[in-house]
Amino acid sequence: MRFSDPRQASGHSSERQAAYAAKWAAEHSLQLDESLSLRDEGLSAYHQRHVKSGALGVFLAAVEQGRIPPGSVLVVEGLDRLSRAEPIQAQAQLAQIVNAGITVVTASDGKAYSREHLKANPMDLVYSLLVMIRAHEESDTKSKRVTASIRRQCQAWMAGTYRGLIRNGKDPVWLRWDGEAWQLIPERVAAVREALALYQRGYGASRIIDVLTEKKLSLTGRGPQALQIYRLIKQRALIGEKELTLDGEEYRLEGYYPALLTPVEWDALQATAGGRGRRKAFGAVPHMLTGMGITTCGYCGRAMVGQNNGLKPRMPDGRMRDGYRRLHCTSTSHGGCEVEGSVSVAPFERALMTYCSDVINLQALYGSDRAALPRAELAKLRTELADIEAKLEKLTDAMLATAGEGVPLTFARRARELEEQQQRVTAAIAATERELAHSVRTDTAGADQVWRSLVEGVEAQDTDARLQARQLVADTFERIVIYHRGMRPDDTPKGQMDMVLLAKGGVARLLRITNGGELVTAETVG
Repeated sequence: MRFSDPRQASGHSSERQAAYAAKWAAEHSLQLDESLSLRDEGLSAYHQRHVKSGALGVFLAAVEQGRIPPGSVLVVEGLDRLSRAEPIQAQAQLAQIVNAGITVVTASDGKAYSREHLKANPMDLVYSLLVMIRAHEESDTKSKRVTASIRRQCQAWMAGTYRGLIRNGKDPVWLRWDGEAWQLIPERVAAVREALALYQRGYGASRIIDVLTEKKLSLTGRGPQALQIYRLIKQRALIGEKELTLDGEEYRLEGYYPALLTPVEWDALQATAGGRGRRKAFGAVPHMLTGMGITTCGYCGRAMVGQNNGLKPRMPDGRMRDGYRRLHCTSTSHGGCEVEGSVSVAPFERALMTYCSDVINLQALYGSDRAALPRAELAKLRTELADIEAKLEKLTDAMLATAGEGVPLTFARRARELEEQQQRVTAAIAATERELAHSVRTDTAGADQVWRSLVEGVEAQDTDARLQARQLVADTFERIVIYHRGMRPDDTPKGQMDMVLLAKGGVARLLRITNGGELVTAETVG
């Protein structure tokens, strides 16, 4: 049973197809196995969605695996219900079923397609092909008309001459159409706002879902899924835009939905989402410096990782002791680092929080122009993209010149490589543009107060405070380098360590700290 438009579920399509199957079974004294009724409601047979993600695909797989016994009968209203794909593909699907010893019956005209019947009546095979050709042509024409209509609506929307509903793609789960306009669903909006706030404070998807569940909030009204969060933060519907792709052409309709975020808030969200590896599994006390791919060992350059020993006794106030929260180089375990051993992460956290709580220090880290680094990176990427496009154009000309003789395999391979590079650089440009926009719009004034307000919570090992501080670290620093025995182990006074902070503004500061996390000196390094 199949129909392509979900609205047909409330009509007679489903009842009619069920009646056909029951009538045919009764007329031929066969039992209708209703436990195996396969329904593809709202799945297109033209686009093959009923095969790729629907019940027919399950049936074909069961046929291939021999789970449908020979002698079975598959009842469909007509061959166009089975498939509206290109005729050669549609007939191959029919042949797959028939060759497995299964009879396909089209109840609307009483025809039966089986190996024995087609052997005796080969013209029925020709008839089936003609039916499939007609079904495909009808769907192809309808698809082109619908696509053309939607394209006109999109163009009219962008021109400002149309403000009606455009029936294409999925709409946001926090909105409903009341027949005249989009209406916000308050409980869904509350869930979306809470999820975004938690994400920007450093929470991972699974933890966000747990918090939403605790607060009896749901993004969809169905069971919680962590993937919903990662899809949510990429939806431009948050700023009121509808995105469509028609025959490879992309449309972005501004102001189509009520916006939940401003452009500034959207840029901040995308900058957060672009943080490298920032969402890792946390222990009982979330680490602020590791798990984001920015903290490295000063002696060998390898990544530093954090480790909690939660089984050790805690302090009377419930906090984990400093010595049980460790930092160590990833190459230490196999002798790849010249300076061995781990170190408590606590003094480095204290020094960083104290240093960044001073507005003068923050301004020095960002330098005179916070946007200078992403601006320079953007210029570099655009130059790289122009070079790739020039190479691709030359290669295309060469391929066209030799088209009559056959395109050499090396040309085709090189073209694919350049196209992949083009896609990667284009994606990098989009990410850098978001970072640049965020940098330009974000003022460092008041940032010191944010750091200062978190110091107490970080020291108390409060999860929310540490996650928020972790996000600030990801937003502020390009790299953090740890020298747990000093930058020069032989010359560094006993009981002191070094940490280099490289801000996204391009300025690097060397902090010399005590084992307790007190700042000894701070100086700019090249």
